Amino acid sequence: MGAHGIEIAGVDVQKLIAMLNGALSEEWLAYYQYWIGARLMEGPMRSEIEPELLLHANQELNHAVLVVGRIIQLGGTPVVHPADWFKFSHCEYDAPTDPYVEVVLNQNLKGERCAIKRYKELADFTNGKDHTTHQMATTILNEELEHEQDIEDWITDLRRMKEDIKKIR
Repeated sequence: MGAHGIEIAGVDVQKLIAMLNGALSEEWLAYYQYWIGARLMEGPMRSEIEPELLLHANQELNHAVLVVGRIIQLGGTPVVHPADWFKFSHCEYDAPTDPYVEVVLNQNLKGERCAIKRYKELADFTNGKDHTTHQMATTILNEELEHEQDIEDWITDLRRMKEDIKKIR
């Protein structure tokens, strides 16, 4: 992005770059959390949920690509070292040490809710000012909202399945 584009963005560009680096760090952590959780997951509906979690992982990676591009357009430097992801991230990374499907889903749900908060903050910060970042943030926000709904639906299905099994006994 040229100097004039940065000038007309209408926001504190350094603050925006810091927010975007936080989002970038969170996307990398989310990608890995989805990917490794899908690979280790055990329990009912695993074969149905695993490919969807891998799809979510790829979507998180695509978000990272968008965010990196925007940071560079704004004249910033993306987070270049994985050790810094935890420093910049507001979201926690929950290692899937318990591979039970519902535990993994709840960990991912927690991450999605944090991502929703991050992209809402970015959308609010840039609304009516930096239209390019605003559009990117709302696009990613919509995908994060879809991820949240998918996970909530799977958790509901698992709980109903458990209830049905209890009724049979």
